[in-house]
Amino acid sequence: MQLEHQKAAASAPAAAPASPESVSLLAQCFHALGDNIERVVKGKRDTVELALVCLFSEGHLLIEDVPGTGKTTLARCLAASLEASWHRVQFTPDLLPSDITGVTIYRQNTGSFEFLPGPVFANIVLGDEINRASPKTQSAMLEVMEERQVTADGSTHPVPRPFMVIATQNSVDMGGTYPLPEAQLDRFLMQVTLGYPDHASEVAVLSGAGSQPSIEQLPTIATGRHIAEFIQVARQIQVAPQLYDYLVRVAAATRQLPEVRLGASPRGSVALLRAVRVRAASQGRTYALPEDVKALAGPVLAHRLILTPEAELSGRTGADVVTEALATVPVPQAGAQG
Repeated sequence: MQLEHQKAAASAPAAAPASPESVSLLAQCFHALGDNIERVVKGKRDTVELALVCLFSEGHLLIEDVPGTGKTTLARCLAASLEASWHRVQFTPDLLPSDITGVTIYRQNTGSFEFLPGPVFANIVLGDEINRASPKTQSAMLEVMEERQVTADGSTHPVPRPFMVIATQNSVDMGGTYPLPEAQLDRFLMQVTLGYPDHASEVAVLSGAGSQPSIEQLPTIATGRHIAEFIQVARQIQVAPQLYDYLVRVAAATRQLPEVRLGASPRGSVALLRAVRVRAASQGRTYALPEDVKALAGPVLAHRLILTPEAELSGRTGADVVTEALATVPVPQAGAQG
């Protein structure tokens, strides 16, 4: 049976390449969403665009930074820019797994059991301060983030599509936090930081505090149906064989450095490919380039790496390791276009 399946897959026709017209529409929507979010989140265009790459990849985003830098604001602005269902979960130490996924109750009047969906059943789920919940509650997100479904009492319940988790967490060395397990970090397509705004942006925030639009006043730019269609368009972006090889070599290089205990997983390679395709489409291209890999390797792979204690004590980070891996892998010079 497995051999027959492999033969069928090998004989299946290749997916048609994305048309220039559909890619152009995706790029227009991508930049319109970025402009809309930037009306509230000032001076962080690069981070906003990374969040949008996650959205169009149907991946999940982890935003880590100190309190007060706009992590939740960015997540809410993205949700407000879409005509799609979204729920917010404030993670606390006493939160239970069923508070997220839902619970099965017994209806005495009908004599039957009924599943009441939790807040995870939405197109966009905002998980605020996810690392303040206990590991048991954090683990409730594992299945739904990977398989887009929740299993409760032996029954499987799919979540709406598209589906994206945007989680914020305070720095792991702050009081009252529980570090996310490696298996859950690996399910986030990207981890980004906002950081403090530059001087001009912070002045603009203060001077326009009374006149700038609030999150509730942001116009809707796209619907969930539009995003679902653009996700399919992005999957048709052409990737040349040389670029597949380059991407895998970059991921493999993170596993071979002596200061790394755990390198990028195959899930990380697949995530990087999805993000690379979206970045190419956001720039109006129907094909990916090595520059897309180099631009996204850090946000996609760095949080998946576990360094040796000696490397951590010396101040090395996952981003440093990814930069070093990129420097050691030759860039394909020809045939990057699909």
